[in-house]
Amino acid sequence: MLPGIVVPPAGLPQVQKGDLCAIVLVGNRAPVAIGVAAMSTSEMLTSGLKGRGFSVLHTYEDHLWRSGDKSSPPFIAPLTLDPPDVSEEKGSVQAGPALQDDMKRLTLEGKEEENGEDQQMCGEKTLPEASEDPGVRGLNPNPADSKTLQEQMDELLQQCFLHALKCRIKKTDLPLLTSTFLGSHVFSCCPEGRQLDIKKSSYKKLSKFLQQMQQEQIIQVKELSKGVESIVAVDWKHPRITSFVIPEPSPTSQTIQEGSREQPYHPPDIKPLYCVPASMSLLFQESGHKKGSILEGGEVRMIIINYAKKNDLVDADNKNLVHLDPILCDCILEKSEQHTVMKLPWDSLLTRCLEKLQPAYQVTFPGQEPIVKKGKICPIDITLAQRASNKKVTVVRNLEAYGLDPCTVAATLQQRCQASTTVAPAPGAKDSLQVQIQGNQVHHLGRLLLEEYQLPRKHIQGLEKAPKPGKKK
Repeated sequence: MLPGIVVPPAGLPQVQKGDLCAIVLVGNRAPVAIGVAAMSTSEMLTSGLKGRGFSVLHTYEDHLWRSGDKSSPPFIAPLTLDPPDVSEEKGSVQAGPALQDDMKRLTLEGKEEENGEDQQMCGEKTLPEASEDPGVRGLNPNPADSKTLQEQMDELLQQCFLHALKCRIKKTDLPLLTSTFLGSHVFSCCPEGRQLDIKKSSYKKLSKFLQQMQQEQIIQVKELSKGVESIVAVDWKHPRITSFVIPEPSPTSQTIQEGSREQPYHPPDIKPLYCVPASMSLLFQESGHKKGSILEGGEVRMIIINYAKKNDLVDADNKNLVHLDPILCDCILEKSEQHTVMKLPWDSLLTRCLEKLQPAYQVTFPGQEPIVKKGKICPIDITLAQRASNKKVTVVRNLEAYGLDPCTVAATLQQRCQASTTVAPAPGAKDSLQVQIQGNQVHHLGRLLLEEYQLPRKHIQGLEKAPKPGKKK
């Protein structure tokens, strides 16, 4: 069942309906079941990961297994410390905790352990499992390490905190909203291949961690407006800041990360185009175009200029005016103007002509052939909604039109905002997904789309819904 599937950071592997798939547990590449995909990857995402995803043919401890030597699955470690690129391992699907709890598990030594007794302390995952968990990716997976995952996350949080203060924050940046400090500065200091998650630290909340740093007199935090805290002072001479050494990534880890990292996002080139309607076909037929022809703005201007010159429509006394012949009158004038407007300036003539043409656009993604579509490209739509619990959620739609994977955007926002996210089919839209983030996260979303993804502001609507300074989200 799809709700039991763990979606890796790189997304689900691309499978088609009927493909033979291996089902594995998190932290172990040895299959525990074999099945046939009941739907394609795109259909799984469209369903919101609900329903039956695979028809199981054979599982560990079934009748076929009992007819053999009844051996246990081996432990096959991940290929690297980072989660493998699942796109290269087509048909390998990781099962979630629900399935894991119904089966025997294997430790690194290969010994069987019954349900719930797999080296878990206070609900923490075992290190082999943790090495595959995106929330603790990059933490030391060595079972001999005496530090717990919580202690390692505490160290990572403090490292990113000191790194941000030493290298990214200046006195002129103060006062600085604590949410901005976290989303724009602390997370960006997290080393490649690791993921900071405050909820997995002993502090659980940013406010509790900053309170501890204030007690150590590293920073000073004040509530400048009701419910909104800001960092108002930093002691850059504090020994913990002055003695902090910025960690350098090891060449080995860099090589691993470069091999497994997805290609960085590059925004598409979006060019407005114009489609010739039937009502303007006479104006464009002299230039060899007909109804439905797609033209660029520069081509339209040149065609109109050549038409006016070829038909001697340029005013002899004022070269800035163009006489309107019957074809131009029918194409660009309103009915009420056809007996009153005899001439138009060049700029007015060209503007009216472009307005009468039907809109179209061309999208070109890096390394791909241009895609031409009629109509206007839908902007990325950001809205706020109120749920039954009276809590606000941020909803973003139309990411796919700009080559953005909703699941990737959701995972990034979950880390930046430290808020829960969900991906579900967009109501009323075919084969489109929407991302929902808890709280008003328009500010974080705007920074991600505008600054990191470099998308033009004109293609994003709803940025004005960001919370005003001094207001609670």
